[in-house]
Amino acid sequence: MPDDAGVRHILALNPAAGRALIEFHSAALRSDSQLDAKDKELIAAFVSGLNACQYCYGVHKETAKAFGVPESVIEALLADVNSAPVDERLKPLLSYARVLTLTPTRAQQSHADAILAAGWTERDLHDAILTVCLFNFMNRLLEGHGVKGSAELYQARGQALHAVGYAPLLDMLSTSEAKPISLKP
Repeated sequence: MPDDAGVRHILALNPAAGRALIEFHSAALRSDSQLDAKDKELIAAFVSGLNACQYCYGVHKETAKAFGVPESVIEALLADVNSAPVDERLKPLLSYARVLTLTPTRAQQSHADAILAAGWTERDLHDAILTVCLFNFMNRLLEGHGVKGSAELYQARGQALHAVGYAPLLDMLSTSEAKPISLKP
């Protein structure tokens, strides 16, 4: 991968899979539910931080910040969900995200019960699970390819994801199918 490698380079290796993955991002992260894009980007940054995925954590922390989440909140969540200065309703979801990320076989009905008791619906729980699963996948995809990124890239991608979402990556894939992207520097 080139020094400036990002998701676009990985997606271009298999454009059909890349298209499906970006469509999944749009469906999971920008769909209507009580969990809005801000909440889902917070979960994405949280999961990526737990996994120590430099690229995804950097990009989604910047995206969450663009949606109005202070960086200090994200850092506090990584230290301790229960004492973090985040909406109390989000804490059961974030606690469950932590379990699903770090010890998925320890997920229990009591986690779902706490989420539902906080006023979330089954659909909201599903959307949170989709987000957690997606970012565990993405973290491994980026780490597997050795993609790390830079502060400038994180900020640019975070601002773009906030402003226009994931769909523009589909246009990039259409262009890459017509003309392969060189992955050499």
